[in-house]
Amino acid sequence: MKPISLHGHERAITQIKFNRDGDLLFSAAKDASPNVWYSANGERLGSFDGHSGVIWTIDCSWDSTKVVTGSGDNTLRLWDLETGKELNKLQTRTSVRIANFSYSGKMLFYTTDEAMKLPASLKVIDLNSGSSFEPDSSGIISIDEFDRHNKPTSGLWGPLDESIITGHETGVLCKWDFRNIKEKLLEVQKHKSQINDLQYNEDQTMFITASKDTSAKLFDSETFDHLKTYQTDRPVNSAALSPIRDHVALGGGQEAMEVTTTSTRAGKFEARFYHLIFEEEFARVKGHFGPINSIAFHPSGRSYASGGEDGSTGLLDAAVATAKADAAEAEELLLNLTEMKILVMGLLVLFHFDYLQVLVL
Repeated sequence: MKPISLHGHERAITQIKFNRDGDLLFSAAKDASPNVWYSANGERLGSFDGHSGVIWTIDCSWDSTKVVTGSGDNTLRLWDLETGKELNKLQTRTSVRIANFSYSGKMLFYTTDEAMKLPASLKVIDLNSGSSFEPDSSGIISIDEFDRHNKPTSGLWGPLDESIITGHETGVLCKWDFRNIKEKLLEVQKHKSQINDLQYNEDQTMFITASKDTSAKLFDSETFDHLKTYQTDRPVNSAALSPIRDHVALGGGQEAMEVTTTSTRAGKFEARFYHLIFEEEFARVKGHFGPINSIAFHPSGRSYASGGEDGSTGLLDAAVATAKADAAEAEELLLNLTEMKILVMGLLVLFHFDYLQVLVL
């Protein structure tokens, strides 16, 4: 039951995603080479070569034929998944922070950062139109200017491609009408700081947010009603909802810039599991020696993957989760386990087995 560690990046992981079928796992990192892996055994299928800067975002179309990446080199690139060849490239004025395919697979939206006195923006482009990738293209619709210091930092397509949901630097959640993108259908602020991640549950009736304010929150997709809060004592970089159980997985840890001055125990780099309804933490899984930047459940719900910012990484022989009631005993057990130390940047760990088998409940 040893987790599979995937070593294909030289720098920190920024985002991981499974495709819809769950047979492929995509990883983006700060080393300019996004990768795709077989989720069954951790074998690397290949890389998408062409970027020259950090990759902030990656997404796969629902039919697993195309991949989109957004980078700090001011480009958005569309790739053929089977061959790894670049299909199209869009030059942007600033870094691309978010890129997501629509569920129809015919459109995608992307956002750019605020930089060099240029405002953050959001654009939707038609993948069937070659002109959409021209440098001066405004796309189908666009928001060309957000409020200063309030750039989108996470985003999702709304149900049936009728809206776009964005999480912002200030902790605001917005829903934009796709038919009139400049009109906000909803706006709420339940977080006190930046929203780092948004992920749906299986039927997209709810979504979860992960924020730097040390909490994750559950919302109704239609009304934005705040349903649940999962409180931690550290910044939350990513949160995921199990498709088959009432489980919530949170990943985060101390700020990356402070990691070198912190012991692994004090940094709190475990993946934490909460009960969806009761909001209680019931387990932790160790495996990273740095902040977890992205976490995702396999579509089957029986395993999950996490990507971190590990420098010197310790991999335990088995992933051991600690329950609150047995915290002291579990800590002693973890200290006695043999550690396998590997120097690697951007560790991606695939817990490819029923993760419940290693939870101390």
